[in-house]
Amino acid sequence: MEITKILENFELEGDVVQISPLGNGHINDTRLVITTKQKYTFQKINTNIFTNPKELMTNLFSVTEYLKNNYPDELTINFVRTKSGEMYHQCEDGCFRLSVYIDDVVVPDEAKNEKALFECGRAFGHFQSQLADFPADTLYETIKDFHNTAWRLENLKKAASADKMSRLAEVQKEYEFALTRENKIDTGVKLPLRVTHNDTKANNVLLDKDTLKGVCVIDLDTLMPGLSINDFGDAIRFAANTAEEDERDLDKMHFSLSLFESFTKGFFEGVGASLTKQEVELLPHGAIMMTYECGVRFLTDYLDGDNYFKISCPDHNLVRCRTQFKLVYEMEQAYDEMCRIIKKYAK
Repeated sequence: MEITKILENFELEGDVVQISPLGNGHINDTRLVITTKQKYTFQKINTNIFTNPKELMTNLFSVTEYLKNNYPDELTINFVRTKSGEMYHQCEDGCFRLSVYIDDVVVPDEAKNEKALFECGRAFGHFQSQLADFPADTLYETIKDFHNTAWRLENLKKAASADKMSRLAEVQKEYEFALTRENKIDTGVKLPLRVTHNDTKANNVLLDKDTLKGVCVIDLDTLMPGLSINDFGDAIRFAANTAEEDERDLDKMHFSLSLFESFTKGFFEGVGASLTKQEVELLPHGAIMMTYECGVRFLTDYLDGDNYFKISCPDHNLVRCRTQFKLVYEMEQAYDEMCRIIKKYAK
């Protein structure tokens, strides 16, 4: 792959002087491109995951151009079109896109602390507020049924029925845990369709390098129409716990109300009054369901032979499943306190 030849198709400012690897993402191949006038982020789109790059890039351009037009003084990702006006360049080497590199920023430290989580919550809340009036139904669903929890559970049942790896007997406890919560999936409430990020990890927020305040939400590939409670819930799944996702010692894994409160306080400072009363009330439910859904997906993959998630040991997905279900259980026990915290900060 001759990167300099591919770059010739884009509207670059200046001449290329340096190309180097950038970041440690697992999905797209990313490089930093430095020219005599500008820095750029150059990516090869992973079309095994994003099978329709046109729909993907249409979503990205629609949302980022909306943000630039409506919030011109705020930082957002600025994608660069090709010389022929296309959103990405496609050739025999793959699909490629280019955006202006965002400088003078850092990502939150991996160590969870209340200040960083407050800023992440504020950034994701503000992102939700900025796009409150965006017509979410105009976006493509680039990954079908991404947060369809009922469908995820049906996949688990199918994997258990097939039991092609003969692993069901060892995971009866986890399987029963998943099945006994089936009736909690559907709230019976119809919530408004929102623009959702769908990957609300702390490291998808950029912080100003001097003030350490959240200034921009990045990694927008999973932008889709969805529910606000899912984005909030997935953020809590990542943020408000005391151990890594694949921690074997479950005594180290706990749901942290103090971390939950830090993120929630920031979230409401950012989101303001842009959510409905029902959305606000169901935020704790979103946290439980997104954690439950992820545990179900890990368990499904374990039963199915580990075809989706990367593993580093034979029982990796089972270990991950157990941490998620431990969090679900503790969130259920803390549900009333979660609701109290939500009411404390809701606008």
